[in-house]
Amino acid sequence: MTIGWHFDNTYSKLSNTFKEEVKPTPVHNPELVVLNDQLAKDLNLDFSKIEKKDLSQIFSGNTLPKGSTTIAQAYAGHQFGHFTMLGDGRAILLGEHLVNNNRFDVQFKGSGKTSFSRSGDGRAVLGPMLREYIISEAINALNIPTTRSLAVVKTGEKIVRENLLPGAILTRVASSHIRVGTFQYIAAKQDIDDLKILVDYTIDRHYPAIKLSNNKALDLLNLVMEKQCQLVVNWMRVGFIHGVMNTDNMAISGETIDYGPCAFMDHYNPKTVFSSIDKFGRYSFSNQPPITKWNLSRFAECLIPLIDKDEDVAIKIATETIDNFQNIYEEKWLNMMRDKLGLFGDHKDDKKLVNNLLNWMEKNKADYTNTFCYLMNIKIGNKNLYNDKYFINWFNDWQKRISRNDSLNEKSLELMKNSNPIIIPRNHKVEEALTAANEDNLEVMNKLLSKLSKPYDDQIDIQDYQSPSNDKNYQTFCGT
Repeated sequence: MTIGWHFDNTYSKLSNTFKEEVKPTPVHNPELVVLNDQLAKDLNLDFSKIEKKDLSQIFSGNTLPKGSTTIAQAYAGHQFGHFTMLGDGRAILLGEHLVNNNRFDVQFKGSGKTSFSRSGDGRAVLGPMLREYIISEAINALNIPTTRSLAVVKTGEKIVRENLLPGAILTRVASSHIRVGTFQYIAAKQDIDDLKILVDYTIDRHYPAIKLSNNKALDLLNLVMEKQCQLVVNWMRVGFIHGVMNTDNMAISGETIDYGPCAFMDHYNPKTVFSSIDKFGRYSFSNQPPITKWNLSRFAECLIPLIDKDEDVAIKIATETIDNFQNIYEEKWLNMMRDKLGLFGDHKDDKKLVNNLLNWMEKNKADYTNTFCYLMNIKIGNKNLYNDKYFINWFNDWQKRISRNDSLNEKSLELMKNSNPIIIPRNHKVEEALTAANEDNLEVMNKLLSKLSKPYDDQIDIQDYQSPSNDKNYQTFCGT
């Protein structure tokens, strides 16, 4: 039976500066946990006639697909502000699968040691891999660019973390795994020829419209900034907190990548942070835009030698470009919030109206998702909060603003319904699913995934999935 793999591995043809050739470390007793049938279909892959034991061999890396060329990619990164030379320490790229002229990286995560592993064991554990599967697929359903999750297998091994935990391998799909950190790695080598190769490769793969540009490096910086700006605005739209926005976790494609201590905000608080290692809130909800700008500044630094031959001129141009971030972000953010509130047109008091709502939500610990559901007349649990006098006054101001729309009210509601999810991966529901999966009960996770696949639909029996968590001390972990 032909599965349908169609590999064309361009990144592996780059010099060894960019990668190392390495094979996954075999595992003795792999067992398929979950396979994403819809994603497989989208990739023109057919696993329907393949027995589970053979699927387990494929997605553990024990049996490699025909045409794959396995490599670990080199990259660097600022991790919580500190620069480190890194690389795929527990990930191995199988190759680039072609689908209708689109190219997708297929990568194993947790597949064993590479030369970039440093002191790590190259392995991953079941809980974090399933978390990435759940959250990445939820983010995709929310119409936010993201890497996707194709499969998770248990390895049959116990992995040493705080305790002995079941080992697992995730198969991840992305438009590429080129990161800001990839550019940092090459820039740190101070080889301008390799830097040019990486710029050209990235443009060929992601931004072919600028191939003939007079200043490819500058245009690339602008396009990446635009993509990242739109991405973080989308995160802010749904209350998503990435948790570890290091430069090695920022994809040049503009996709959400590397789901570690990620989570979703319940009660609105801009300072919300869940990651156990983020002691000072560097990657909190409200810090995501400025950190995006900071990361883009590190990207710009890498491109300085190619922006202009005169370093001072190049720095000036790059600085002016990055300084535009705030204006671009604020415009996109305000337009996004207008969409959430069903506002058409541009009125001078719109920002004030938005901020007044957010301030009220913060003060009253209102649920971010459910507040917008309430405004759409979607049934939610406790509505008593919205009897507050301040909120009623705000509501009346909002209604007056809607009346000034240059569109019908039905259009306003439609705009809101396309912008505001009714259901998100509530942290306690994700934990329930992971706990059950660790005990070989996949029913809870599968039901959750089913609900999350249609986040904008008012589904039956979702009340339980709409309630915020009561755990005020909830923490997430990287899983490394």
